[in-house]
Amino acid sequence: MTACLMVSAAHKSSGKTMVTVGLAAAFSARGLAVQTFKKGPDYIDPLWLAQASGRPCFNLDPHLSPLAEMTGAFARRSTGTDLALIEGNKGLYDGLALDGSNSNAAVAVALRAPVALVLDARGMTRGIAPLILGYQAFDRNVHIAGVILNRLGGARHEAKLRAVIAHYTDVRVLGAIQESDALALDERHLGLIPATEHAGASAAVERIGAAIADQVDLDAVLAAARTAPTAADRHAARRPHAPNASHARVRIGIARDRAFGFYYADDFDALRAAGAELVFFDTLRDARLPPIDALFIGGGFPETAAAALEANATLRTELAAAIDAGLPTYAECGGLMYLARSLTVAGHRYAMVGAIAGDVRMHPRPVGRGYVELEATGHAPWPATTDGATAVRGHEFHYSSLDNLPPDVRFAWRVRRGHGIDGRHDGLVHRNLVASYTHLRSAGACCWARQFVAFARRAGCAAVPMPPARAVRAVA
Repeated sequence: MTACLMVSAAHKSSGKTMVTVGLAAAFSARGLAVQTFKKGPDYIDPLWLAQASGRPCFNLDPHLSPLAEMTGAFARRSTGTDLALIEGNKGLYDGLALDGSNSNAAVAVALRAPVALVLDARGMTRGIAPLILGYQAFDRNVHIAGVILNRLGGARHEAKLRAVIAHYTDVRVLGAIQESDALALDERHLGLIPATEHAGASAAVERIGAAIADQVDLDAVLAAARTAPTAADRHAARRPHAPNASHARVRIGIARDRAFGFYYADDFDALRAAGAELVFFDTLRDARLPPIDALFIGGGFPETAAAALEANATLRTELAAAIDAGLPTYAECGGLMYLARSLTVAGHRYAMVGAIAGDVRMHPRPVGRGYVELEATGHAPWPATTDGATAVRGHEFHYSSLDNLPPDVRFAWRVRRGHGIDGRHDGLVHRNLVASYTHLRSAGACCWARQFVAFARRAGCAAVPMPPARAVRAVA
């Protein structure tokens, strides 16, 4: 039977990622099979959660996914595990919609998941009681199973808080975590430094797991999680579509290394379900492309590896030739930055692939952030939707801009909400390349993975020869 618990907070930066990572590590160390989830659009926290659990972390996003699709995916991913841990984003009741329909609380209610509320208790004593009571009263459909007190100032502070909570509320204290630099994870402008870049990620997760096991009542947390219905009781565990065996498999090269690591685990599954074989390569170490039929370069932090990316000139040259010859390619955010002519960081210009006739420049503040809504222009070599739909939702978060584009540049999408490349358009199109600042996810009306694989399959069967690209694919 799968137990289930959402870890949320009163507000962002309360320590819920540290707590969730620690819980996943602590329960995994006990021998439990822990399946982690992250609410909302996020790539970085899932990398840490996957590191802690030893399993891919999946995102739950009610803004991008219909409710039935989201709950069905949750049930399917949870089946066969001992504990499903969901990390919320921002505060429990925060969300894009005024009615809270895409808040953490709404997700908890939809999944019938008890909530462990992480409270940053710095400077608080008696005032913690009305905070807890207010969170309980705001939505009686949300079951707050207990609180985890974080950033405590010592044993005396903890004792005062426990006494206040016991006197004024009926909420159980599941844990009390003392303020400690040892529990901090290094941050950068987009949040935590990804686990894929962190040299000591494994040791950090082990350290946090041990601290959580020492300061949180794991038995009480597990008991609270076991009050949730089983995954089978919550929703039918629908299986994803199986690959169509009548179609030849398509080999999709995926850049995955310390520069590029922003991928959704369920998008990889969607690519495989559409008949793709995923071939991972390293843009920093591999001098040649593997034999591939299409290319996907996701987001990441190319600005932190710009010198190493520039130094791998052989791969950059090969990528430019393949894309110019018509290799079906999709690039998101960091991938767009890499495929541009140059990347300027702190005044230093680095040569990039050059498949895009434009230059990327880093800025001190975000250029685009948040959810995005796009409308198809008809210029894309493949659509991101089916059934005649022209609108698609996604998200963006970038500190860079793409400058010096030629006047005749074509775009796949018009921006209804968000910034994209120039505030009005996103998805630059060149031959069979689509490169955008928007991150798409195969959910809801968006089925980009299936459409991209289908296009790559058609392109591979096309009668028009592409000698340079074919030569590239033949490289071992």
